[in-house]
Amino acid sequence: MYRFLLSSKWTGWFLLAVLAAAVCVALANWQLDRRDHAREAVSAVETNYDRAPVPFERMRDAFDTYDPSAEWTPVVLHGTYDEAGQRIVRNRPLNGQPGYEVLVPLRLDSGEAVIIDRGWLPIGNRETGRPDEIPAAPQGKVTVVARLKAGEDSIQRGAPEGQLASIQLTDYAAELDYPLLTGGYGLMAAESPAPATAPTALPKPAVDEGPHLSYAMQWIAFGLLVFVGYGYAARQHALGTARPEEEDSGFHQANPAPRPARPQRARKRPTAEEEEDALLDAQGF
Repeated sequence: MYRFLLSSKWTGWFLLAVLAAAVCVALANWQLDRRDHAREAVSAVETNYDRAPVPFERMRDAFDTYDPSAEWTPVVLHGTYDEAGQRIVRNRPLNGQPGYEVLVPLRLDSGEAVIIDRGWLPIGNRETGRPDEIPAAPQGKVTVVARLKAGEDSIQRGAPEGQLASIQLTDYAAELDYPLLTGGYGLMAAESPAPATAPTALPKPAVDEGPHLSYAMQWIAFGLLVFVGYGYAARQHALGTARPEEEDSGFHQANPAPRPARPQRARKRPTAEEEEDALLDAQGF
C-alpha cells in the first residue's frame, strides 16, 4: 500500500521535509543561544548594578580587557575631565525620542584615561544634527562613580566633527594624544563635585530575557509539523490509490451484469382452416 514511498518523487519529498526540519532546528538553536546571552546580560544586571562601588585599582584590568562578568559594576575613579576630548554619539534614542550621548575622557591620576558616558541629550532645535547645549563637565579634580560597559563595534556610517557614530573605543583613542583604556568605558552613576546642570542619566536596563524561548519552541513545532504534513500527504495518496479499486469491486458485486435474454420462438402462422374457424366463432356460428 505504501510502496510508492520508495519512488523517486516521494523520496525527494522526504528529503525536502528533512531539510526543512533541519532548518527549523537550526533556527531554534539560534534562538536558544540568544536566550543564553540574554540571561547572562540579565544576570550581570541583577548581580552587579546595585552592588557597592569598587575602587578603580581593582577593576583596571576590566577597563583594559573587557570582562563580561563585570559588566555594570560600579567603579570609583579619580581624575580630571578632558573637555577638549569630549565627543557626542549620534542616533541614541531614549524613551522613543532621538538624541545623543555625551562622552568625556577622564584622565586618571595614573596617567591613563577612561571614557565616561555622562548621559543623554535630546536633538536640538536651533541647529540640525547637534544638541542645543552640552552641559559642561566639572572642572578640576573629580570623583566619578561609573558602571562598567563594553565598547561597541564600528559601523559603516560617518559623523560630523566632534561626533562619533558609535562608542568604538579604539577609534576614539586614535583621536587623543594620551593613553586610553579601550576594553570598556564607564556609564555615569554619580560625580563629585556635582555640576549645576548635567545630561539626563541613562536608566537601569530592563531585566527581561525576551521571547527567545517561545520562538525556539515555535521553530521546533514547525519542524515536527513538516513530518506531520508529509505523513498526512502520504496517507491521503495511499487512500486515493486504493479507493478506485474498492469502489469498482463493490459496484460489480451490487450490480451484476444482466443475463442475455433467451430468444423468443417465432410464432407459427395459422392455417386457412384455423383462420376460417376463428372468423365463424367471431360471427357467433
